[in-house]
Amino acid sequence: HGDLHALWINPNDKNYMVLGTDGGAYISNDRGNTWKAFQNLPLSQCYRVHVDMESPYRVYIGLQDNGTWYAPSRSANGINNKDWKPIGFGDGFHLVRDPADKENIYWQLQGGLFFRYNEVTGDHQAITPQPGQGEPKLRFNWNAGFAVSPNRFGAIYCGAQYLYRSLDKGVSWSTLSSDLTTNDPRKLRQEESGGITIDNSTAENHCTIFSISESPRDSMIIWVGTDDGNVQVTADDGKTWTNTTPKIAKVPKGALCSSVQGSPHDRSTAFVTFSNHQSGDMKPYLFKTTDMGKTWTSLASDSIEGYAWIIQQDHINPDLLFLGTEFGLWVSVDGGRQWARFTGNMPKVSVRDIVIHPREPDVIVATHGRGVFILDDITPLRHLTAQVIESDAAMLPSRPATTAFIGFEQGWRGDDEYTGGNPEDVAAITYYLKKRHMFGDLKVEVYDSTGKQMASLPAGKRRGINRVFWYLREKPPKVAPSANMDNFMIGPLAPLGIYTVKLVRPSDTLRSTVSVVLDPNSRHSEADRTLQDKSIRELYAMQNDLAYVADAVTQIRDTARVRAKELGAKDALAKSLNTYADRIDSLHKTLVATKEGWLTGEEQLREKVVDLYGMLMFYSGRPTESQLKRLAVLKGDLGKAQQSFEILAGAELTGLNEKLASKNLSPVARI
Repeated sequence: HGDLHALWINPNDKNYMVLGTDGGAYISNDRGNTWKAFQNLPLSQCYRVHVDMESPYRVYIGLQDNGTWYAPSRSANGINNKDWKPIGFGDGFHLVRDPADKENIYWQLQGGLFFRYNEVTGDHQAITPQPGQGEPKLRFNWNAGFAVSPNRFGAIYCGAQYLYRSLDKGVSWSTLSSDLTTNDPRKLRQEESGGITIDNSTAENHCTIFSISESPRDSMIIWVGTDDGNVQVTADDGKTWTNTTPKIAKVPKGALCSSVQGSPHDRSTAFVTFSNHQSGDMKPYLFKTTDMGKTWTSLASDSIEGYAWIIQQDHINPDLLFLGTEFGLWVSVDGGRQWARFTGNMPKVSVRDIVIHPREPDVIVATHGRGVFILDDITPLRHLTAQVIESDAAMLPSRPATTAFIGFEQGWRGDDEYTGGNPEDVAAITYYLKKRHMFGDLKVEVYDSTGKQMASLPAGKRRGINRVFWYLREKPPKVAPSANMDNFMIGPLAPLGIYTVKLVRPSDTLRSTVSVVLDPNSRHSEADRTLQDKSIRELYAMQNDLAYVADAVTQIRDTARVRAKELGAKDALAKSLNTYADRIDSLHKTLVATKEGWLTGEEQLREKVVDLYGMLMFYSGRPTESQLKRLAVLKGDLGKAQQSFEILAGAELTGLNEKLASKNLSPVARI
């Protein structure tokens, strides 16, 4: 990658070099003739983030000097480098899939260069608005404003010093405003910069539109924030504009409006953040208006660290706010009166952009330095009211758990590639404790609709929000011991439905529910899924039954031989016992593999049952006809084995035990 920034040469081995660039770090072992990139460092510098409505949804990002990319929010074996698809180049900013035409993706590089990419044809078309005859040069910020309309299907916006809108994928643009910036001539000397040589990469452009937000509640209301301190709003689709900046107190003149966001709950409400860090001012500036900018209320507090980049209001709970600053992610559950740093594996890093997914209860966070983070399931935060916070303990709801199966793939990538984690396939049981639980046991129990206990789980005891994960599977089957290590040690999936959850404390028990729902991507009918579950449970029961028989057979065989040894080789009863033990052992060898070495390929009844169980576990639909026939055959084989065991453990064993009793010896074990 270009833009080299740092080079270290090992003083003890000059062949060994480490190079730092805008695209990452590289290592050379041959004095720079060849280089290998570090692929395992999640250090990408994101500017903007967007999502789509696919399932699983995809995350779209723009990176500092590393183009624009997207990847699914979950993938087989985790999210690997190969899952990320590059779209643009240069310094990457907005990357947005057209909601009206999914073939098209809008992408942006520095200085307001906008493109439309057709993923089917591979075409890239430049769509940046151009000045007309006699019109002044357009000024686009290095990180120029861009937005997709939440109301007009397919409409897009971009901003220079003017606001533009296109209704035809960027083929044509209409101008919705005059110059919305201060148009300060002292800040428009980009072509005079650089000293000895002119240096204008468009990062030096000023008096530009940085943030655009059409109100989700009213398409006629559009908010615009500029890099020189203006917050402009129109309530008539751009015919007239009002500069609300004079109404915002205590903001330094000319500070960058780093974000403006129309509320998803109220047409007259908006949130705005400012940053004055380029003037050495590291204070956070964040405000809220409820009257179209006539008055503004500061939401800043001493608890917030770092200058502010972005504020987002949850579209479900209006009191739930997320704030990104230069030093991390912050959350408020009371409308911004109080803020707390969000920890939970979230580093103290620059948070440049935040998206709350419209469908999933997830928060997607773009950081400038540590890549993208997804906060899975903010449902509990949406219900963390003042009443809950003041209570001693309370159960909090979580999103339904899905019986998802995303497949698998073979790959042995080693440690030189970073892999992002998938969301857990679990039911999250969430509860709040006002104080740390200090004395006595604390556990979570899960029950089905019949009252059967599905799980008993140790519970977290810390102050605040705790989460316990139920992995949606019943206990693994008991598998008979074998020389073959072929086991499939997971239980069947819990049936769909609503489960009762109990937080059991020494003083009381709190109750809630969790739901297990069908994977939305499932294409299997209810009848096929029912047959698959029935077949798996039959094989599950067969493994338990087979384990019982195999265990009983080995115990009877071994105790029979012990009694024979006690009697002595010449004793007639000893000979009968050894003969009986050999017949029992012959049955055992038909039940499980006994040849030493787990790669012998020997398959007996146990291995055949385990193998079919594993096949069915890897698929969530109807078993094949061949598998169903195989299941019937194995059930018959198990029935025959059980019948043989009952005969061997019946009258013949009773007779042997009676003879042992006459000699005052303990009987052969009877199971």
